[in-house]
Amino acid sequence: MLKMFSKFKYYLRRNGINIQKRPAGVFRPAALLEKYEINLLLDIGANVGDYANTIRSLGYNGDIYSFEPLKDAFEKLKKRSGHDDQWKVFNIAIGDFDGKSEINVASNSESSSILDMSPNHLKSAPQSVYTRREEIIIKKLDTLFEEKVLDIQRNIFLKVDTQGFEKRVLEGGLNSMSSIKGIQLEMSLIELYEDEPLMVEMINYLSDLGYRLCFLEPVFSDPNTSQLLQVDGVFYK
Repeated sequence: MLKMFSKFKYYLRRNGINIQKRPAGVFRPAALLEKYEINLLLDIGANVGDYANTIRSLGYNGDIYSFEPLKDAFEKLKKRSGHDDQWKVFNIAIGDFDGKSEINVASNSESSSILDMSPNHLKSAPQSVYTRREEIIIKKLDTLFEEKVLDIQRNIFLKVDTQGFEKRVLEGGLNSMSSIKGIQLEMSLIELYEDEPLMVEMINYLSDLGYRLCFLEPVFSDPNTSQLLQVDGVFYK
């Protein structure tokens, strides 16, 4: 079967068609953006912009606001978004308070978190080890609405990938939830970051806020045991 698929890919390339691997958890959210008339995507924990770039390539033509606190990742994000007038980027973290904090910077960048990493994570992904700490600016979503950076009249989809800090992002935006029609967030099945809420707690929390779970998609598994460790969940009102 794999041999046949390789021949098929070769045939497509010969005819100018490329098959590329897309980031997990993107295809179905992209399809739902049109259904729910989303015109602003908030990309929280954007890293270098893979998620937003893929959503754009799949046909979403509304505004994108990406938030990334790490300086190195932000510079790559800024460069990547420069050609797109509807893609704005902000060098800040989103959380449950306004001020300054410190983030643990992982060697693979995308595993960086304000929270300490658990032994479970290091055992499953030793390449994600923290190498240093970096001072960052952090703001609440509610503050950004109050400061008119965000418009409460928009139909907003909120994507949150903040390595265990997801619930605190939501807690900082409780006064603005009326504008947030859909939410996508990463959820852990076992503790990967210290004191992070696990999947069942997050599903119940969002249910209490009026959001129903539409689907789950695997994100991260232990390469040694194949145990599923993280999923992306997509919720809509």
